[in-house]
Amino acid sequence: MKILVTGTAGFIGSHLALKLLERGDEVVGVDNINDYYDVRVKYGRLQRAGIKKDEIEYNKLIASNKYANYKFIKLNLEDRENLEKLFKDEKFDKVCNLAAQAGVRYSLTNPHAYVDSNIVGFVNLLECARHNEIKAFSYASSSSVYGLNEQQPFSTKANVDHPISLYAASKKSNELMAHVYSHLYNLPTTGLRFFTVYGPWGRPDMALYLFTKAIIEDKPIYVFNYGNMQRDFTYIDDIVAGVIKVIDNPPKGDPSWSGKHPDPSSSKAPYKIYNIGNNNPVKLMDFIEAIEKKLGKKAKKNMLPIQPGDVPSTYADVSGLIEDFNYKPQTSIQDGINRFVDWYLEFFEVKI
Repeated sequence: MKILVTGTAGFIGSHLALKLLERGDEVVGVDNINDYYDVRVKYGRLQRAGIKKDEIEYNKLIASNKYANYKFIKLNLEDRENLEKLFKDEKFDKVCNLAAQAGVRYSLTNPHAYVDSNIVGFVNLLECARHNEIKAFSYASSSSVYGLNEQQPFSTKANVDHPISLYAASKKSNELMAHVYSHLYNLPTTGLRFFTVYGPWGRPDMALYLFTKAIIEDKPIYVFNYGNMQRDFTYIDDIVAGVIKVIDNPPKGDPSWSGKHPDPSSSKAPYKIYNIGNNNPVKLMDFIEAIEKKLGKKAKKNMLPIQPGDVPSTYADVSGLIEDFNYKPQTSIQDGINRFVDWYLEFFEVKI
């Protein structure tokens, strides 16, 4: 199977590409390697898959020196002309779109980055999929779409019309656009609402990375909402296992779906939305304590009010993935944090 994976210099995309390669799929990775965060981490992820930094040029397809079934191209999804050419030349079977401008807080100051990548780029991908006989199109949505919804656990059957960040709104728009293409062109689309993914090679703007770095350097950590936060933290390997299930099993549409009582998570068209999380929210202070335990150091805490665009709690109802794929995360918070810290110390050559 030949799969286009976008965002392969990113956290989830890099892990997914490796898993697909290791099971024998042919993968083409796409990423624009922007400088939203430390590009050393992005190039490090690509190096794991045998992509050399000094060989990367814009719109140049290069082969891995580690996996015979892997190629990578640096490309913006907004570059419609070259994206269309890539689809025509490579003839993909399936697409998994994990490329996006990430981050809730960044969207408050850089809104156009989200429109360009998450909306314009997404439409370009859908158009390419439509015109190139793609058998399945899966993509990253986000738990952020739940916005002001306070009914927990968050269910894909709930209304998500009240986002509180442009990032969240861009992800909700992806779900809406995907349904249009499923309905009009019979393109099987599956959206995955990720819940706070963490683990080795994680993003430098995420709490685990920021907390670990600050504690090691004896600097204070910023604890928002005075610590009264909880997140459905989900370890990267558990996330990737769920993504692969979705790639392998595209939706076929629900013949019993009713427009009189519409289920937002499905359709008569081949369209599906899943939450993908740990189904077990962890208190922020317990999360910090697990980092302290691994590092053998106490954090200096600056207790602050909640930030604009943030929600105090996330909790995933993953019953859809359980029912359809017997999905069950396997990694405890302490084990996941331990693995992240081990990676961090090795990658940045830090001794404690």
